[in-house]
Amino acid sequence: LIPPSGTQLVYAWLTQQSVLKCFLSALAAGLVLTFFLLVVNFLALRKVDDIRLVQVEGNPFSALGKRTFNAVPALVMPLIVLGGIYGGIMTPTEAAGVAAIYAIPIGFWIYKGLTLRVFWETLKESSVTIGVVMVLIFMVLIVSKYLIFEDIPRIAQEVVFSVSDEPAMVLLMINIVMILIGMLMDDFSGLVLSASLLTPIAQSVGMDPVHFAAVLGVNLGMGNITPPTAPLLFLGARVTGTSVQSMLKPTLVFIVFAWLPTLMLITYIPGIAMFLPNFFFG
Repeated sequence: LIPPSGTQLVYAWLTQQSVLKCFLSALAAGLVLTFFLLVVNFLALRKVDDIRLVQVEGNPFSALGKRTFNAVPALVMPLIVLGGIYGGIMTPTEAAGVAAIYAIPIGFWIYKGLTLRVFWETLKESSVTIGVVMVLIFMVLIVSKYLIFEDIPRIAQEVVFSVSDEPAMVLLMINIVMILIGMLMDDFSGLVLSASLLTPIAQSVGMDPVHFAAVLGVNLGMGNITPPTAPLLFLGARVTGTSVQSMLKPTLVFIVFAWLPTLMLITYIPGIAMFLPNFFFG
């Protein structure tokens, strides 16, 4: 949700929308979600008795200042990317290239963690990743063309409207379908399917495609922590050394009291998601 978001980039490309508008729409949704997550986390931690403040030796402000200063070169990178994109100076692709060029001398001579060997290995891994992405994009084009050729979006729209033609109910059904897609599919596949099939249905009930970008982002993000796939839960369990089962209950709390309220607000109050795009683009 928070730019620069790969999900929004691909969605904007698939639906021929402005990348900046999709970024801003998703940013608004991300801020709302952040607020709910903070509130739920604050209330949940009040019941945990064994949380203690970390004791820092010496002057904590001095250590904080030193670490902040050391982080400045790295923190400049997102400023370059976002500033270049939002300022209209660079396209997202150009911003990514500039960021990569900026990162090379920073890694070699400032942080000194990048060596020629590491750099070469990174290039090889990046080449493999780019190859995979290009194949995926090729498959996306095939699937999109097939869906259009077979008139699948129109058929899906007729199925939805056969149940109800009330905009509120249609949007609810769209969200339910996207939640199921997020639960059962990976981000990229779910994004392609949702953008191709559900965007026309959302437009038919008056939802702006830029607004739908935020709704889609919230749904797919929630899918990342919703079983049975829940890739972020498995990643979190591996990183923290805990079991996925132990994470299910607290995750459900965040889904019910943070993700779902955000989804409802973003879906049924268009002004939240559209405020920033309308403010900057009219």
